[in-house]
Amino acid sequence: MFELSFAFNRYTLTDDCLKRLGFSPEQYEKPDFDVLRSLGFTKKQIDEANDVICGMMTIEGAPHLREEHYPVFDTANPCGKHGTRFIHYMGHLRMMAAAQPFLSGAISKTINMPNSATVEDILHAYEEGWKLGLKAVALYRDGSKSSQPLNTKGDDQNDEEAAEEEALSAGPESRQAVSQGRVSGVRRQLPRKRDGFTQEARINGQKIYVRTGEYEDGSLGEIFIDMHKAGSTMRGMLDAFAVAVSLGLQYGVPLEKYVNSLTFTRFEPAGMVDHPNIKMATSVIDYVFRLLGMEYLGKTDFVQVPPKKEELRCYLNKEKKETAADAAEAEAKEVKEAKADEERKESSQLSAASVENSNLDAIRASSGAPLCIECGGMTKRNGSCYVCLDCGATTGCS
Repeated sequence: MFELSFAFNRYTLTDDCLKRLGFSPEQYEKPDFDVLRSLGFTKKQIDEANDVICGMMTIEGAPHLREEHYPVFDTANPCGKHGTRFIHYMGHLRMMAAAQPFLSGAISKTINMPNSATVEDILHAYEEGWKLGLKAVALYRDGSKSSQPLNTKGDDQNDEEAAEEEALSAGPESRQAVSQGRVSGVRRQLPRKRDGFTQEARINGQKIYVRTGEYEDGSLGEIFIDMHKAGSTMRGMLDAFAVAVSLGLQYGVPLEKYVNSLTFTRFEPAGMVDHPNIKMATSVIDYVFRLLGMEYLGKTDFVQVPPKKEELRCYLNKEKKETAADAAEAEAKEVKEAKADEERKESSQLSAASVENSNLDAIRASSGAPLCIECGGMTKRNGSCYVCLDCGATTGCS
């Protein structure tokens, strides 16, 4: 074995052994279950024992070996957790160039590059291969595929911490992804048994059910959309759409992106909605993402009857998960945001010509807007309804 985790795991020790150690099936069936950590050993202790029992997995630092002799033992990638040396990609290219003149065809040999290789490095490698007269160049960057057959080290906590640090430096959306336990490009699996809710409604007489699945922290991880008496094509498209959205959520796409992109999508069935808060929708997709935006993001600007915050799913989950200190901090933040919203509203009433920081609201206001039923002119979103820019007619609640 290369690491202690290869010996101390569920498949090596068996379930009977783990039960004798006091673990329940709910514990050891989790994909991230670590036997040694669960037994009370710290990460530092496991690493120290790993180096002694399994070895350093590198020739660097070995006794009685001079440093000037290290190049003889260099390999394509750094060896183990402690290795730093590796063959530079130009070494691969120059060795191939030495043999290419004696061959009629191309050389079946991969130029290995470390995980730290950049796009510029790859560009330079291809350019140098062309200059050296190679007939073909095949590159592989370590870690570029999650299913590569050979790894120089296991996926331990150090790798996760490095990924979190990289995501934290990338921006607010990445920070939100890390805080929810996921990193972009890595699927976050839902628990086998999970919470959620089922919402029944009617859109222009068509019954629809929206069901959700949540992670342990209450964040949205999947959706299901079922329409009563819908044809096979409509049901199939909605099923496929729900799967696509669910996969996106599990791979780190923020729910807010879906809500901003898909609300006010217009197609039939559309019209009046039998729902306590959403009374009108321009399509099934519009209704679904108004519902999800309201429940999980607390957005109430596109619903006709704003609910109380304690009725929303995001508030219930937050109340369930947060400590008293976190709840107090969140409440203070809400008060501050509410005060800022009031100040912005007062400012907008004093000056109707105020300039918005972004064109997003303006774009969404006219997106999918119906023509005026009175004069046929263009309408614009006003709150949760529409108002005609020509004659001033409204759809009923502006």
